[in-house]
Amino acid sequence: MLPYATIEEAESAVGRGLTLAETLWFRYSATKSDYFLYCHNVVFLFLVFNLVPIPLAFAELTHSLGLDQYKIQPKVRLSLTEMWKCYKDVNRVFFLVVGPLQLVSYPSVKIIGIRTGLPLPSRWEVLSQLVVYFLVEDYTNYWIHRFLHSKWGYEKIHSVHHEFTAPVGYTAPYAHWAEVLILGIPSFLGPALAPGHMVTFWLWIALRQIEAIETHSGYDLPWSPTKYIPFYGGAEYHDYHHYVGGQSQSNFASVFTYCDFIYGTDKGYQYHKKVLGKLKGMNGGTATGLNGGKSDCSSDEVKSD
Repeated sequence: MLPYATIEEAESAVGRGLTLAETLWFRYSATKSDYFLYCHNVVFLFLVFNLVPIPLAFAELTHSLGLDQYKIQPKVRLSLTEMWKCYKDVNRVFFLVVGPLQLVSYPSVKIIGIRTGLPLPSRWEVLSQLVVYFLVEDYTNYWIHRFLHSKWGYEKIHSVHHEFTAPVGYTAPYAHWAEVLILGIPSFLGPALAPGHMVTFWLWIALRQIEAIETHSGYDLPWSPTKYIPFYGGAEYHDYHHYVGGQSQSNFASVFTYCDFIYGTDKGYQYHKKVLGKLKGMNGGTATGLNGGKSDCSSDEVKSD
């Protein structure tokens, strides 16, 4: 709740006239509690989980939208029954774990100092904080993901997420409830280290989930961020991780690829790409993606540990 009764009071406190965005924020948030504003996360996450994967799920089921050429594992497709089961399981975990966790974690948000007042952050502040959040989340997630591929971590927890060897958007949050809780830590660590405005926090949570859905989409689309952002992993990079499955010791990164490169956990993937490149040259450029004929180049992956 803002400590100003009128826009004039807000402008006096800020020392200047409010921007259009700040005026809209004042009108929306002035009489709402900080807890109510924080709980918007639940709504945003629900909408992202349910709406963002729809176009590619539709393309997966109907072979429409002209996207078949970008399918990474063209011979593996989920049926409507499998897609519906995944969707139901994701929403069950959302309502039983993710939603309640968001509702009860508000005190931690107050402790780290995420603010709701005026002025709103500048574009540069928002951008710089988002970069920090992505880097912190990516590095922390990398090590947790590696742990989840230990014998105990995989058998007890992470194997649920790997039930889909050819992921689609709805499989991004498909995981054991314990994994959902554990991987919430990297997402919160960035805002804890560099707290900003609630609007930035909303944007971060939404963008992180959208990125995860894109990475699990199963389609290497021409407009994917991996074509424009250096060291961005993307769908093809993470698809290999699912393709190899439980024995995978490659491509642990959640967003970027630098950790896999530094720690040598991209060797299996690089070898796989090298073999595919040779096959493509031998076949006159007709070699397909990961499952255009499942080869042995990734079934016994190069170990890096």
